[in-house]
Amino acid sequence: MAHLSTHVLDTMNGCPAAGMRVTLQRLDGAQVLTLKALTLNNDGRSADGPLLDAQAMAAGRYRLLFEVAPYFRARGVTLPEPPFIDTVTLDFGIADAAGHYHVPLLVSPWAYSTYRGS
Repeated sequence: MAHLSTHVLDTMNGCPAAGMRVTLQRLDGAQVLTLKALTLNNDGRSADGPLLDAQAMAAGRYRLLFEVAPYFRARGVTLPEPPFIDTVTLDFGIADAAGHYHVPLLVSPWAYSTYRGS
């Protein structure tokens, strides 16, 4: 079934990024519309299910904002000011509204990686 999901893993501590704030936006030309803002659960995922369900899926350009520095500071990590990575901004496209799009993020205070998951 079509949907958009994410999963964030804290590679510094080897655990899901529970408590990280994430924002989903839709990009339409110069207009940016915030669709959802949430805090990740103990598994590093949205507690409310998919970020977009089958009914809400639409082809287009989207942005995920992952609040990395506040997450690590809340875990007691001392970061410089400004931090090396503050907010990870990931722009991506949904070409097939009937598809399953999973956007994982592997992150530390100094590096991150993402890919289209399954």
